[in-house]
Amino acid sequence: MPRLVPLVCACTDCRSGAVFTRGCSCGRFGEAVMRVAVLRQFTAALICVLIFTTTLGVSSRAAEGLRGYRAPIGESSISGISSGAFMAVQFGTAWSSVIKGVGVVAGGPYWCAKADALDAVTWYWGPIWRATGQCMKGPASDLDPKDFTAKADAKAAAGEIDPLSNVGRQKIYLFHGYNDAVVDKAATDAAADFYRHYLGDANRGNLFYQATLGAGHSFVVTKQGAAGLNDCKANTEPYIDQCGYDQAGVILQHIYGRLNPPSPAQLAGSVKSFDQSIYTTPHLPDALSMGDTGYVFVPQDCEQGSPCRVHVALHGCKQDVADIGRKFVDEAGYNAWADTNHLIILYPQTKTSSYWPSNPQACWDWWSYVDHQDSYVTKSGSQIKAIKAMLDALTAGAAAPAGATAPSLSAPQSLTVIDTSDRGADLAWSPVDGVTTYRVSRAGPDGAFQAIGDVTGASFGDSGLTPQTTYRWRVSVILNGAAGPSSDDATGTTRSTPPRCDTPGSCPIAK
Repeated sequence: MPRLVPLVCACTDCRSGAVFTRGCSCGRFGEAVMRVAVLRQFTAALICVLIFTTTLGVSSRAAEGLRGYRAPIGESSISGISSGAFMAVQFGTAWSSVIKGVGVVAGGPYWCAKADALDAVTWYWGPIWRATGQCMKGPASDLDPKDFTAKADAKAAAGEIDPLSNVGRQKIYLFHGYNDAVVDKAATDAAADFYRHYLGDANRGNLFYQATLGAGHSFVVTKQGAAGLNDCKANTEPYIDQCGYDQAGVILQHIYGRLNPPSPAQLAGSVKSFDQSIYTTPHLPDALSMGDTGYVFVPQDCEQGSPCRVHVALHGCKQDVADIGRKFVDEAGYNAWADTNHLIILYPQTKTSSYWPSNPQACWDWWSYVDHQDSYVTKSGSQIKAIKAMLDALTAGAAAPAGATAPSLSAPQSLTVIDTSDRGADLAWSPVDGVTTYRVSRAGPDGAFQAIGDVTGASFGDSGLTPQTTYRWRVSVILNGAAGPSSDDATGTTRSTPPRCDTPGSCPIAK
């Protein structure tokens, strides 16, 4: 900061109009000008002092960052709603080596807006047209999965994202509510096709797609009649709909296997705020349309040093704290499951940006609004880098892996049908120590069990079922090619086929 020099005299030369800073006399007019000049310098000095003391106060107050926990980064996962869903797909694909599962609620495929440097010819309106057009409204014919997989293949070949073989082992949950008036089902269908391409038939059980609920464009919760949240078919802020469906619980169990149920008591853990500017460096958060403050829920046992895992939960457009307060952080349902299952939930935040970058609804960057390059879907994407830096910070305290637990041929426990659609069922069970592969068997109305597939990880999305039909399932461990004893049976009934909904937002909720 420059040193302030006292002003001896300041007046205007009566003939030339020049300003002097030495003794001078120009009559009353000159004296008046001198007084104005002195006052202006005093005001400037005062402003400089205020800026200096304010800056000094900020710099002396230590920025609160994220602390490291005993959370292996390879056990991390991510989910999102709306623009957060598109970002979850981008992040989970770019960093597939460390992300074991992805939840996609009212979102679409990788690189859906097809943004790249060539969009300069349209003054970068092309990605906006595609994002608000085909990616949100369809039709399906404009969403060719080959376009999205070809882009991912090219980025992987260039080393800009992790090898796509990792996507083939991820657990994928997809959701579309038939009252969604914002994002058409064609977009989520395209996301399902994108993932099925990499999962292949061998890993088809890693994917579960729920599209039979009458929810609007929203994250869905079990609550009914809670103040400040929406009815089930709403498409408005805060974009959290009460449908009697525990979406957070289904997502987390589809990724991690059977979990302990939430406790009805008050949460033992707590939500902490943190300074996001630490993780957007060298940029300020404003330059990335990200908020100054992010949030993280940490269970008490994780705080005290127990091994934990991290799930990243991304809000949607107009769901940031500035728009709806902490409703997504506090009401989405993740924290209750995290509290009893050693899960840390990271809630990064965007913010509205009216000019540069242009992001008037606080969406995540899924059409390249930050830098108008196709890097937004890669590891070098500005927002992806920021989220990864937060994830790195939270997992920095993870210890080196302990010696492998000896695998056991014991029967899996707590097999549960955690969700059903009209033609599918989502199964989860408690993992068996040291075991990675399981065999799932199903019995239909005839009562005869048949093996339907092997799966890595303690969940399985069954498909190709008949609506309104009751099935039974069993699971057994596979070790060195041999099957162990079967679990107890789990029973579930598929839902009815959802009604046709030509005017989303106004269609009745099917029972």
